[in-house]
Amino acid sequence: MNVLVIGSGGREHALVWKLAQSPRVTRLWCAPGNAGIAAEQLAANQSPVRCAAIPADNLHALLALAEDNQIDLTVVGPDNPLALGIVDLFQEHGLRIWGPNRRAAQFESSKAFSQHFMEKHGIPTARSKVFSDAGPAKKFAAELCGICAVKADGLALGKGVLLCHSLEEAGLAIDEMLVGQKFGVAGSRIVIQELLEGMEISLHALCDGRTTRLFPTAQDHKRIGEHDTGPNTGGMGAYSPTPFLSPRELGQVSTAILDPWCEGCREEGIDFRGVLYPGVMLTRDGPKVLEFNARFGDPEAQVYLMGLETDLLDLLEACLDGGLRKREPRFRDVAVCVVMASAGYPGHVGKGQIIHGLEEAARLPDIKIFHAGTARDGNNIITAGGRVLGVTALGGTLAEACDRAYLAVSKIQFDGAQFRSDIAAKALGRAEE
Repeated sequence: MNVLVIGSGGREHALVWKLAQSPRVTRLWCAPGNAGIAAEQLAANQSPVRCAAIPADNLHALLALAEDNQIDLTVVGPDNPLALGIVDLFQEHGLRIWGPNRRAAQFESSKAFSQHFMEKHGIPTARSKVFSDAGPAKKFAAELCGICAVKADGLALGKGVLLCHSLEEAGLAIDEMLVGQKFGVAGSRIVIQELLEGMEISLHALCDGRTTRLFPTAQDHKRIGEHDTGPNTGGMGAYSPTPFLSPRELGQVSTAILDPWCEGCREEGIDFRGVLYPGVMLTRDGPKVLEFNARFGDPEAQVYLMGLETDLLDLLEACLDGGLRKREPRFRDVAVCVVMASAGYPGHVGKGQIIHGLEEAARLPDIKIFHAGTARDGNNIITAGGRVLGVTALGGTLAEACDRAYLAVSKIQFDGAQFRSDIAAKALGRAEE
C-alpha cells in the first residue's frame, strides 16, 4: 500500500515510524516531514520514507502529490489541514484519507462549537460562556472572581489558553485576545470557562462514525517550566498509562463522556472518523471535559505509538470502513516522552544549532527519538523549530521508563536546549505514597 502522512512534527514522525512497521506498507511519503522522518525505512522492503517539501496547509499541492503518486491512503497529523477541509477535498476527488471532515473537525477548530455541543448533549464540562466583546467578557469573568480559563475559539498551536487566578489576570487575558488580537482571527471570539480543580489527563479514542475504541490514559505537561510553571506550550512531555483511573473508573468516564458524544453526533448527523482527544479534569464532582481535539495529541502520540502492538494501518482503515468493533488496540509496557526544545520556546526561537549525540542516544535499549523541529545540513542534524525532539522510552514500570528517557536526554546536546526534568512526577509521587 502507498501511504502519505501529512505533517512535520514529533506526532507525524511517530505515525510514520509506526506505519513503516506494517508489512502492508510498501511506499511511504510524508509532507513536509523532517530530518528524522527522512531517515526511516519500511519493514516490508527497506525502502526509505520520501519527504515532499509541501506545507501541511497547502491543500491543493498535497492533493496533487497524492494524485500524481497514486496514494492509497493519506493520514492527517495536524489540526490545521483538518480545519481547512483537507478530508472533504480529498474525498471529493475520490481519494481515501484518514481524519475527521471539516464539520467533524469543529470539535477542535471551534471551542465555542464544542462547548455548545457538550452543554446540549449532557457531556460534563465546566461552566462557560462565549464572547466577542471585552466588556461582557469581563463581567462574566468577575462572576467567576477572575478564576477562569480564557480560550481563543480557534486554533492557536496549543497555546491559545490563558489560565487566570485573579480579576486583573482575567482582564489582561481578555484584552490580549479581543483587543490586542494576540492570536489573530483565532482569538476574535473567546470562551471563558470556570477554572476546574483536579488532576488533568488526556483521553484518546479511535472513532469509525459509530464505534469508539478507547486508548489508555495519558498525561501531557503543557507548561514550559518545572512544577507546571510558565507559559503554555504545545507540550513538553507525556507518559502513558497514568495511575489516576482504575479500569472500572475508565469505563465510567467513557460512559459519561464518549457515550453521549457518540449519541450527539448521531443526532446532529456528524460523521466523525479519526481520533477524538478530550482533555479531561478529574474533579471532586467527577470527570469534566476541558476541551476536545480532533487528532492525536503531541506528544501523546509518541507514547501511544511507542507502546502500540497492533498494526496501526489496520486500525486506521477500520476507522474508515466502520470496522472498529472487530479491532481492539493492544499496548505493552509504560512509555514516557521528554521533549527537548530550543532556547526561547514557546516564544521566538533561533534555528540552525547542531544537534550532537543522537546516534549514541538511539543505541540505548527501548529508546526512540522522534524528531519535530529538525532539518539536515550536510552531515549534521540541526534545530529548525521550537520543539526539537521527543525522546521516548519504554519500561516495565513508569520509573524505569523515566530513567531510560532521561538517560537518553543526557546524551543529546545542542546550544540552548531546554527540557523539563519532572515528566511523570505526579504519577511517581503518587506511587511513592
